[in-house]
Amino acid sequence: MKKLRNTSGFTLIEIMVVIVILAMLAALVGPKLMGRTDDAKITDARVQIKNIETALKLYKLDTGSYPSTEQGLISLVTKPTVGMIPKGYKDGGYLESKKIPKDPWGNDYLYVSPGEHGDYDLFSYGADGAKGGDGKNADITSWDTK
Repeated sequence: MKKLRNTSGFTLIEIMVVIVILAMLAALVGPKLMGRTDDAKITDARVQIKNIETALKLYKLDTGSYPSTEQGLISLVTKPTVGMIPKGYKDGGYLESKKIPKDPWGNDYLYVSPGEHGDYDLFSYGADGAKGGDGKNADITSWDTK
């Protein structure tokens, strides 16, 4: 009696065809998805700036002024000990996270008060961490958030 061979499974050629198709899809789709990472980081920075701005407005409502440049954004977390010490400072600070967030590239947000564009300027230098730039390297600012 002859034993029949089990013929189920994939041949080497079938597996190679599938690998080639997957590689072609990755080559076409991968670059498009990678570009979205930069867009997401820019959007995240804009959202964080808006959240910090909300905390700054609450700070001003309670204390009567924005923190000075010297006091910095840390004033949103702990009561300032330099410059004009605010009266009416809310116990617990003004940010829910109890810490100042870093921008999506791991850098500190920059804060100047009074600012050149209003009561304060709040900004990130973008992906390159340097002033100016285009695209993903462009500065993200509180006075020009879209």
